[in-house]
Amino acid sequence: MDAKTCMEKLKLVGVLSFATADSEGNPQIRCISAIHYDSDSFYFFTARGKNFCEELLSDGRVQILAYTRFKEMIRLSAKAEPARESEQEEKINTIFAEQPSLSNVYPGDTRKIGIIFEIKNAEIEYFNLGVKPVFRESYTLGARTISEKGYVITDSCIGCGKCQRVCPQQCIMQGKPYFIQKEHCLHCGNCYENCPVGAVRKRGIK
Repeated sequence: MDAKTCMEKLKLVGVLSFATADSEGNPQIRCISAIHYDSDSFYFFTARGKNFCEELLSDGRVQILAYTRFKEMIRLSAKAEPARESEQEEKINTIFAEQPSLSNVYPGDTRKIGIIFEIKNAEIEYFNLGVKPVFRESYTLGARTISEKGYVITDSCIGCGKCQRVCPQQCIMQGKPYFIQKEHCLHCGNCYENCPVGAVRKRGIK
């Protein structure tokens, strides 16, 4: 698996869930299908009068989620920015050509109320629940870094093996200290809650 394959899977899913926050911090989710994919970025269409557009213009942060029929979750964390003015009309026409049904929603020149946003930098999380043990990995699109998530067992480990016994995916291996196979970890926190000496630390927390 890699970033390019994840993008291909997003195209196959078609309709993606876009999550933003409104001016009061409340979560907002929309299903968007008006998307065009390029080799190293993708574009999507919305109308300038929508709250969705207002939230993107004021902040830009967005999470995008897809779930495939093979029980794969793909999540992008990104910042959406308006495409260049010189690209707006071209990308709108491209999206409408690729998805003719959009002309039922915005017939004729009414499509001019639309605005195109571009995502070229994103953190991509791939999580496959359809295999055992589960499989997860993170990738980047463009200039983006990968956030630390999940858990790590520190040198405070006493080797009692309790974390290994309570792990739902049996992805904790014996060692000095014991260690977590992060590509199979659920991030459920069972090892963290059950370690008798507090040797398990949540990643990203100092």
